[in-house]
Amino acid sequence: MLFHLPAVLQGTLSIQVILVFLATFLLIADYIKQRRPRDFPPGPVPLPFLGNLLAFDFKNPHLGIQKLREKYGNIFSMQFGTKQFVVVNGMHLVKEALVHQGENFVDRPKFPLMHEIFGEFGLVSSNGLSWKQQRRFALSTLRNFGLGKRSLDERIQEESRYLTDAIEEEKGQPFDPHFQINNAVSNIICSITFGDRFEYHDSHFQMLLQLLDKTMKLQASIWSHLYDAFPALMKRLPGPHQTIFKNWRQFKSFVREIIEKHKEDRNPLEPRDFIDAYLNEMAKEDVASSFHDENLLHSALDLFFAGTETTSTTLRWALLYMAIHPEIQTRVQTEIDAVIGQSRQPEMDDRDRMPYTNAVIHEIQRISNIVPLNVPRMTTNDTTLAGFHLPKGTIFLSSLASLLFDKDEWETPSVFNPGHFLENGQFRKREAFMPFSAGNRACLGEQLARRELFLFFTALIQKFTFQAPKDVTLSLDFQMGSTRAPLPYNICALSR
Repeated sequence: MLFHLPAVLQGTLSIQVILVFLATFLLIADYIKQRRPRDFPPGPVPLPFLGNLLAFDFKNPHLGIQKLREKYGNIFSMQFGTKQFVVVNGMHLVKEALVHQGENFVDRPKFPLMHEIFGEFGLVSSNGLSWKQQRRFALSTLRNFGLGKRSLDERIQEESRYLTDAIEEEKGQPFDPHFQINNAVSNIICSITFGDRFEYHDSHFQMLLQLLDKTMKLQASIWSHLYDAFPALMKRLPGPHQTIFKNWRQFKSFVREIIEKHKEDRNPLEPRDFIDAYLNEMAKEDVASSFHDENLLHSALDLFFAGTETTSTTLRWALLYMAIHPEIQTRVQTEIDAVIGQSRQPEMDDRDRMPYTNAVIHEIQRISNIVPLNVPRMTTNDTTLAGFHLPKGTIFLSSLASLLFDKDEWETPSVFNPGHFLENGQFRKREAFMPFSAGNRACLGEQLARRELFLFFTALIQKFTFQAPKDVTLSLDFQMGSTRAPLPYNICALSR
């Protein structure tokens, strides 16, 4: 005799069976889709759909990478959502990928969040022929600046005077130097890109700099990674990731207004800045097809943000380290007084006669480690690295932190020690010092950044002694944004 269930209950069981079947099917499909390719680097076991997203420490990414390196070796893989990443550590492998096999690792991956903002335009997000043309033009324009009027060093020296005057107004009282330094550094790239600088009391520009700071932090948060892992879902959900898009619309509007004004009042025979030079290029009869309004907008944005964030973050670390190590600050001041004195501004020609100051600046860059995992790359071809097969389109991270803190390369890697860059009292170059990355896609603003760091840092230490406020212990704790930056701090600048 058969036992008959009520019709409603039969329907319920059918739905349950269907749901179990669907869940099983999706899990199997996810496993098949996301399993590692043959001869792919090893790595932690990923969760279905999420990958290693929940297990990774996004607040301390370089420390998380170090733990995985200790377990899996100098090359390993991770999975965030549906995307596979390969991470490479150590000077030999990083140099092999970025320099010796540079053409195989030159593309940028298309992360959904950044692709939504930048598409494939500009200097950072573009690939292929367009990227080569845009980069070549930007390098040439930066090299030729200031376009026959003022040299780049004169621009930095002038801005140094504005910055030291602004700090002088603090009268030795505790203050947060964050946005004064941001403004000063940004003014250099603004004068090159937009043809103008912005006053430190310009409320609109200060608002933009603060918006930039918040946006960079949001882009390094879990919300950005969730968007990249599940773009179709996250696009429809509210949250901080929507603020990122809103802020970028404001930045684009700011730059578009400047471009439109340039179109109205430029003189093709007397280009004032990057925008004028770009508009001149666009007007040529035989111009390459990649020179158009969208690439101009995004190239100007790239120069503005990259030219502001990295150097200003390094200078904020510099003041912090000087205040925490007064004996090193005093030694820098002694060298400044001997070579430059107090009656004139520092010049780039002084650097070769100031090995200790040069060593201190390099050590600040090394230990501050502001871009620990470099900017992501993507393989342009199927390639082999360290015996592992990396298919075309593999997302690739090169750990610059693994070079800058390699115990086999540095005598005291975890200690602030300018001696790392000195030998018999003379400045010593180090192969493992690679804060600007390497190869074809290394930082295009490296030479500008080096000049800014020397001239700004030397001018500040020439004029002031930086120290902690009374009864305050300064901290070297950091926060992750687009760069690894110091937590907000107050400092005293005592006039010398």
